[in-house]
Amino acid sequence: MIRENTEGLYAGVGGFFKKGTADEIATQEDINTRKGVERIIRYAFEFARSRGLQRVCMSDKSNAMAYGHDLWQRVFKEVRSEYPEIESSHMYIDNLLMQMVRDPSQFQVIVTCNLFGDIASDLGAGIIGGVGLTPSGNINPGQVSLFEPVHGSAPDIAGKNIANPIGAVLAAGMMCDYLGWTKESRALEDAVRAAIREGKTTNDLGGTLGTREAGDWLANKVASA
Repeated sequence: MIRENTEGLYAGVGGFFKKGTADEIATQEDINTRKGVERIIRYAFEFARSRGLQRVCMSDKSNAMAYGHDLWQRVFKEVRSEYPEIESSHMYIDNLLMQMVRDPSQFQVIVTCNLFGDIASDLGAGIIGGVGLTPSGNINPGQVSLFEPVHGSAPDIAGKNIANPIGAVLAAGMMCDYLGWTKESRALEDAVRAAIREGKTTNDLGGTLGTREAGDWLANKVASA
């Protein structure tokens, strides 16, 4: 899931008119620049090419968002012509979400805008077992990037030894892959697969281990690889 992360409805552009009154109007602007849209779409195709993946699907809502997502449509058509070896497709976001639930195996790389990527990535997390399993990377190509679990912080369960550490471990694996440390990335992913297969997980995945115990098990698995 490759999500544009600087623009769209999350850019913070908008305001209030007559706030707190019966006539209040709130606006939230959807910002889409040619530079930002082309950058993320091209990144999706480069990501697929570098990993030998064959399918890239772009998702928008251009049938209703006739201006901003018309830009997505036009840029996608231009960029995909530069990658003839990759099968490219388009789905409106409502259909994409339904198709993810119905048959996620049909997708390899999905690229979309900020809001839709936020929603679709959480749905993807639910499909594989919950947000405790999912890593993310905020990529700034050629510069400093940030890797973290999708779920962020969870202050309500802090210090209770019940949080699932797998999202953080896989985020480290994603970071290793980004840095070109393929062996280390694979070792972390293999350890996670083994933990799930052998039931060495926290309660949300049906296991009986606490956060520390699950983390120690993963660390030992990686060390013994």
